[in-house]
Amino acid sequence: MKQKVVVGMSGGVDSSAAAWLLKEQGYEVIGVTMQIWQEDALQDSLEGSCCGVSAVEDARRVAQILDIPYYVMNFRRQFRRDVMDYFVAEYLAGRTPNPCIACNRYVKWGSLLEKSLALGADYIATGHYAQVVCLPNGRWTLKTAAGDPGISKDQTYALVGLTQEQLSRTLMPVGAYTKDVIRKMAQDAKLPVASKPDSEDICFVPDGDYAGFIERDTGKKCEEGNYVDEDGRILGRHKGIIHYTVGQRKGLGIALGKRTFVKEIRPETNEVVLSDNSALFSREAIVRNISFMGINDLPAGEKMPVFVKIRYNHRAVSAIIQRTGEDEIRCLFDEPQRAVTPGQAAVFYIDDYIAGGGTII
Repeated sequence: MKQKVVVGMSGGVDSSAAAWLLKEQGYEVIGVTMQIWQEDALQDSLEGSCCGVSAVEDARRVAQILDIPYYVMNFRRQFRRDVMDYFVAEYLAGRTPNPCIACNRYVKWGSLLEKSLALGADYIATGHYAQVVCLPNGRWTLKTAAGDPGISKDQTYALVGLTQEQLSRTLMPVGAYTKDVIRKMAQDAKLPVASKPDSEDICFVPDGDYAGFIERDTGKKCEEGNYVDEDGRILGRHKGIIHYTVGQRKGLGIALGKRTFVKEIRPETNEVVLSDNSALFSREAIVRNISFMGINDLPAGEKMPVFVKIRYNHRAVSAIIQRTGEDEIRCLFDEPQRAVTPGQAAVFYIDDYIAGGGTII
């Protein structure tokens, strides 16, 4: 009997190629698009995103060509609770979240996997550029995608929150190939999305105006406050903390006669701390909400050499991590890193595998 796999189809080339590859490998493939956007009237504005009307249309066309069953499943409630509400709350607390990590764990895997297993599926699959592996220690983890690390479309960073159970039920067939090879496969298979461009923006903020989205979502205008320097001296007024993130230079609306950057956001006093670029470099990060992947644990006090990514497009750097609390790890970088940002994930790698990670606080 063929093993059954539910493929999350976003209407893009990667998930479409994943469905094609799995069918070629002999699986019984079912295509599913997750309907997550909250307002039908706005879906037309999300052209090319993973949740717009065009995603459903494109995914359905691919499913017809592949001759596989295709369904649209409603995950709006879960997406609102676990992704959008989280995103808003983090910005209001002065942090810069990564909503894709939350979406992956709680919606794309948490909700979709649960529903797929209930339908009798053996696995779920996505078009992510990562490779699921089981290590000799019995732990499931993710290996970075194929290709040169400097140019690879590796997406392991955004998948750090996945659990052992989720990973054991996951297939990621495109992770063994580079993007250009996947596009060529899609062209050869005559998939209509072979040349479709990638979506880079946060799907529910297609115009990139995070602050505008938060104010519309909450129905409240963010309160203005003071810009201050590192010694607490008032420099001017800011538009509200949701407009800023650590390391930002553009859009500050203040002229101090020198290049000025956001160093810190203080929600408790509604202050935004400004500094020069040199003050943005840190030797360490404190990380909480820890989850382990390739290793089972890091005993209290024990140190471990790793490579660390502190944002999606960050090239991994060498560091030493040490358990400093029940849910806390101190990460000491070999070289100071710029704009270590609260709310972003810190992902720990050993060789090409994720050891674990957590949220920078």
